[in-house]
Amino acid sequence: MSEIRLYVTTTEVRAGEILDLLSEVFGEEDFAIATTEIDEKKDIWEASVYMMREDEAQVRARVEDALKTSFPDAKVEREVIPDVDWVARSLEGLKPVRAGRFLVHGSHDRDKVRPGDIAIEIDAGQAFGTGHHGTTAGCLETIDRVLRSRSVRNALDLGTGSGVLAIAVRKLRNIPVLATDIDPVATRVAAENIRSNGIATGISTATAPGFHSTAFSTHGPFDLIIANILARPLIKMAPQLVNHLAPGGSVILSGILAAQRWKVLAAYNGAHLRHVRTIWRNGWVTIHLDRP
Repeated sequence: MSEIRLYVTTTEVRAGEILDLLSEVFGEEDFAIATTEIDEKKDIWEASVYMMREDEAQVRARVEDALKTSFPDAKVEREVIPDVDWVARSLEGLKPVRAGRFLVHGSHDRDKVRPGDIAIEIDAGQAFGTGHHGTTAGCLETIDRVLRSRSVRNALDLGTGSGVLAIAVRKLRNIPVLATDIDPVATRVAAENIRSNGIATGISTATAPGFHSTAFSTHGPFDLIIANILARPLIKMAPQLVNHLAPGGSVILSGILAAQRWKVLAAYNGAHLRHVRTIWRNGWVTIHLDRP
């Protein structure tokens, strides 16, 4: 079954607005939504949503309905994605990423690790998070800063994806880490990546679709909670997330477009957290807050 990309060609600002709009429409459904720069000088961008061919008709209808009010001139175009081994193809172009003291690299770039690097080996695969996205890199940089400056006894990586953030915490501090995801495939991939990075103990993985899972009460409350998800679910889960945060604890939030940061901050300020710092990366932000 072929994969289909529906996309709108527009400017960088409008592409970000469309991405935000489509994120609201599709929420946590299994459709990838992204923006891509086509021509920097001419400010040409594409906002895209990816789906299997069998879902195309209903997705197109929802996209066109969402765009008709705010973007009536937007033309939805179509591309058939060829069947390619995207894992192998993506590895060809992935270069090591430095964030704080971390170097995230694929197995093909082990020779790039330098003395003093905290190396994390993550190959492109089924779960999100190779360090190349601005949200992951922002989280890594913030993790490094937080663990340098604060006493942290345990941590939660919520929406762990590839497990890269849980691995980062464990490599910096010998503390217990809980890594959870709503997707059992991601949980399995994270566990594999944890083992392949030489971590035999200290990180527990769990498939947990919500905070009602006993994993959170068993391992928490947490001194550090990292949630690299999306703005909408982050806002929705703010009260529950803060309930699992220990007094004096820190929260690192990402998966947030720059335009969405005020809504996220308002939700967590309302839950009595204090804003410490915001990091900007390629149109995305990572927010560090703490509990007084």
